[in-house]
Amino acid sequence: MSRTARLTDVDRGRLAESYPDVFRPSPWQRVKALTVIVALVGMFLFGMVWLGFSFEKLATGIGRLGVVVGLMFPPSSGGLLHLYLKGLAETLAIAFLGTMLASLLAFPVAFVAAKNVVGQRILHFLSRRFLDTIRGVDTLIWALIFINVVGLGPFAGILAVAMSDFGTFGKLFSEAIEAADTGPVDGVTSTGGSVLHEIRFGIVPQVLPIMLSQVLYYFESNTRSATVIGIVGAGGIGLYLSNEIHQQNWDRVAFLIVIILITVAAIDYVSSRLRFALIGRAVIAHD
Repeated sequence: MSRTARLTDVDRGRLAESYPDVFRPSPWQRVKALTVIVALVGMFLFGMVWLGFSFEKLATGIGRLGVVVGLMFPPSSGGLLHLYLKGLAETLAIAFLGTMLASLLAFPVAFVAAKNVVGQRILHFLSRRFLDTIRGVDTLIWALIFINVVGLGPFAGILAVAMSDFGTFGKLFSEAIEAADTGPVDGVTSTGGSVLHEIRFGIVPQVLPIMLSQVLYYFESNTRSATVIGIVGAGGIGLYLSNEIHQQNWDRVAFLIVIILITVAAIDYVSSRLRFALIGRAVIAHD
C-alpha cells in the first residue's frame, strides 16, 4: 500500500488546509489558458472559411475517391514491370547517393557549427544560419531548381536530395558533437594530443554511431522523397507514377503504389535494425 493510501481523513483535511491552492490555478492562469484556446479555435475557423473548406465538396470528393479506388483493383503492371523496376532502382539510387553526398558534405561543416569545437561566436553564428537557410528550402523546390540547372533526370534528383539533407545533417551532426562527453576529450588533451587528436579520438568515436543512425533514417525517408521529386521530372519511379495518373490508368497506379510501399517497408525494417545495432553498440561502448 502506498504512503498516500495510509493517510487518514484527518490527515488529508489538515493537508488541504495547509496547502489550499496547490492544485487550484490562479484566475490569471485560467484567463491566459482560455485566451489561448479561443485564439486557436478562432484561427482554425478563420482558416477553414478563408481556404474555402466545404463539407459538400468533401462529400462529393469522397464519392469520387471511392470510384477511383474501385478502378485500382486488381492492380496490374500492364506489361511494364521491367520499366517500373528500373524506375524503382533509380529512385533507390537517388535516395542513396543523395543521402551519402549530403552526409559527406555535412560532416566537416558540423564541426565548424559546433560550439565546443569552434569557439568563435561569429563563425558559429554564420555557419548555423547557413545551414538553416539550406535546410529551409524543401526538397521539391531544390528539384525544380536543379532541373533548370542540369536538366531532367536522376542527376537533378540526387543534387536536390543532397542539398536538402546537407542542411539537416549539418544541424543534427553539430548538435550531436555539442552533446558529446568531455571526458575522452580531456583524456586526449592530458596526454599531449592536439586539437585534431581531440576530435579524432575524443569526439568522433562518440558521435559516429549517432550520425550513422541518422543517415540510415534519412535514407529510408529519402526513398519517399525521391518518389515525389520524380513526379516533377527528377527521375525515378515517380515519373512513371505521374504519367499513369495523368492517363488515369488506375490499375497501374495501384501497382506502382504497392511496390513503393513494399520497398519502403523493407528499407524501414532493415534500417531500423541497423540503427538499433549502432545505437546499442554506442551505449555499450560509452558505459
